[in-house]
Amino acid sequence: MTEQTSLSGGNSSHETENFATLLEESFGQAETLEGRVIKGKVIAIENDVAIIDVGLKSEGRIPLKEFSAPGTEVNLNLGDTVEVYLERLEDRNGETVLSYEKARREAAWKQLEKSHEKNEHVEGVIFGRVKGGFTVDLKGAIAFLPGSQVDIRPVRDVSPLIGVSQPFQILKMDRGRGNIVVSRRAVLEETRAEARSELVSRLEEGQILEGIVKNITDYGAFIDLGGVDGLLHVTDIAWHRINHPSEVLTVGQPVRVQIIRFNPENQRISLGMKQLESDPWAGAEVKYPVGAKLSGRVTNITDYGAFVELEPGIEGLVHVTEMSWTKKNMPPGKIVSTSQEVEVIVLDVDASKRRISLGMKQCIPNPWAALQEKYTVGSEIEGEVKNITEFGLFVGLTEDIDGMVHMSDISWDKPGEEAILAYKKGEKVRAKILDIDPEKERVSLGIKQLTNDPFDESISGLKKGSVVTCEVTSILETGVEVSLAGGLSGFIRKSELSRDRAEQRPDRFAVGEKLDAKITQIDRANRKITLSIKARETEEERQAMAEYGSMDSGASLGDILGAALEQVKEKKKSSGTAEEAPKKTAKKKAEKEEDPEDKPKKEKKTTKKKVSEE
Repeated sequence: MTEQTSLSGGNSSHETENFATLLEESFGQAETLEGRVIKGKVIAIENDVAIIDVGLKSEGRIPLKEFSAPGTEVNLNLGDTVEVYLERLEDRNGETVLSYEKARREAAWKQLEKSHEKNEHVEGVIFGRVKGGFTVDLKGAIAFLPGSQVDIRPVRDVSPLIGVSQPFQILKMDRGRGNIVVSRRAVLEETRAEARSELVSRLEEGQILEGIVKNITDYGAFIDLGGVDGLLHVTDIAWHRINHPSEVLTVGQPVRVQIIRFNPENQRISLGMKQLESDPWAGAEVKYPVGAKLSGRVTNITDYGAFVELEPGIEGLVHVTEMSWTKKNMPPGKIVSTSQEVEVIVLDVDASKRRISLGMKQCIPNPWAALQEKYTVGSEIEGEVKNITEFGLFVGLTEDIDGMVHMSDISWDKPGEEAILAYKKGEKVRAKILDIDPEKERVSLGIKQLTNDPFDESISGLKKGSVVTCEVTSILETGVEVSLAGGLSGFIRKSELSRDRAEQRPDRFAVGEKLDAKITQIDRANRKITLSIKARETEEERQAMAEYGSMDSGASLGDILGAALEQVKEKKKSSGTAEEAPKKTAKKKAEKEEDPEDKPKKEKKTTKKKVSEE
């Protein structure tokens, strides 16, 4: 009995030791599983939690949301075997702590590291937005996608990219920090380079392609043709005028274009959109015959006129000279405005040069024709001073037509600069029509012409060649100014003061001195009279020569000249002109200043002359 008891107790102790060893080994193995991915079985699903049996003393609970990718539904059933991450053997509630998400992340990190080493693309889904970019689920591992790496060109709306599985390129990985940076742009650039080479090899002029507006500039738009860009110039967007490409295009807009020019060497591609539409200029000469009256919209205004759109793609130019009958010098922008509807008449069509000349003024009656019917040259008018300029007055004749009074036609007596000061803008004045020129669209008026010219009245008794008595009013270096009867002014040039060059000195005359002179010119336009003492003396000498030309043939030339001079002197004495006194004074002065030693020489010369004459 004792032996049996002893034997029995010995077995119990041995079994206890074996159980403790096995339990210790079991716990040791379980502890080594912490931080590792193990397999488990779904034994129950309660509300939003899945219960997983991993073969330990207790089950683990995992939220159902960990079993679904962002944006997708949960696909989990009872009995499914799943890989989970063992975080701890038990928590304070005695339950095993498991994570399906961490298991996926661990598996994903291992696979991503391999792909990163091989520089392979990885699949991922953009599921959220963060500062500076987006978050991407790479089958369990969360990566950061910078905003600059989303696409080759800036993307305004990324919503079409969210929740869609697509390839990415891993730029950087740091397992210690759990940091992964990916790029979608790198994948697109690789694909683009391949597509570019293939596309360029197939391009040819005239080919029609689909593209996307990549960028817009002042001169056109760059179109992405799927790996290669082409320029769509602003003039090739549409047949009608486009001031800026942004009027009809937006970035990201799909467009249909045609290759106009292609240079394979530098891969420059010129594109066109309007070439896909019919040319509106075809048959323009038939659609818009000369003389046709049309209506159009002003699309552009320049310094030289305005462009009017007759239909989309066809514009005509209304030159500034064809805009108004009366507003020739007015800027086009003050006559019409952009988008204004106007009536025009076709003046000329050149379809080969794609030009149509239009006229606006031809749509209304010509006011110059009415003016000619209303007024005639020489008729008197009354109007308001509309404007005063440095060269004259503008007087209103009709609502649209002004006549001009040149400053030289304001007054007979006063200079124009002085006469114009007597008038004010808005003042009513009377004037005479001097000229009407419809071609140049000018009307010349005169105020002074309302009265007779006093100059004509003053010179009524004078004529060219007449000898008149005048009075010296001013002495100049170039001559002498004199006044004639009736208040007329005259001028004697220095060279016309005497026949004798020694006497052609203005300073030998005095202001107030009276003298006789011959009228050589009457300038009515400039209201000037030119006189000459020299011409009078020459005429008197000629007359004297004529009177004594019938003397005895035995008379010498000296006798004739002497007698003529004596006759002239007698006439001067009898006429009693004031010219004799200054000449005597000058003669006496000359005799006083004469050197006494020169007298014998002069007498000797005179004696010799007489002897020779005898």
